[in-house]
Amino acid sequence: MDKGTVIRTAALLLALVNQCLVMFGKSPLPIDSEMLEQVMSFLFLVVTSISAWYKNNYVTKTGMKQKEVIQEKGLIGKNGGN
Repeated sequence: MDKGTVIRTAALLLALVNQCLVMFGKSPLPIDSEMLEQVMSFLFLVVTSISAWYKNNYVTKTGMKQKEVIQEKGLIGKNGGN
């Protein structure tokens, strides 16, 4: 199995165990709704921020090569702007 399959399987098992505990009235995570809302909001912010930064910047080797090609074609300036 590849890494992605293992992670997805582990997440599924965790979700199933969590649901079983909820069905029997056990709270696996003693978190009130206000804290849950704050945590979810923070996670959303982190994921979208990292995604926007990564997708809109040349941070990988492939991205840096793409930037060089774009600069050679004169599509963006040497500083990365239009």
